[in-house]
Amino acid sequence: MAEEIQGRLSLFVNGQARQVSGRTTLGELALSFGLDPKRLLVELNGETLPREDWPARVAQHGDRVEFIRVVAGG
Repeated sequence: MAEEIQGRLSLFVNGQARQVSGRTTLGELALSFGLDPKRLLVELNGETLPREDWPARVAQHGDRVEFIRVVAGG
């Protein structure tokens, strides 16, 4: 696993390795990708997070985050 470097964490977002600051929330992470948090499902380390839990959840070193866009259609 990648090492924590100078206050930055290594994690995986949608399968891609990323470096983020040590206090980045999943909500901030979503916004940094230009994603609308109101239209997302979030999976953290293989588990779906309840919507009310993830915006303030701080990313941890080695986390695997999957952002899934919810699209309505017909």
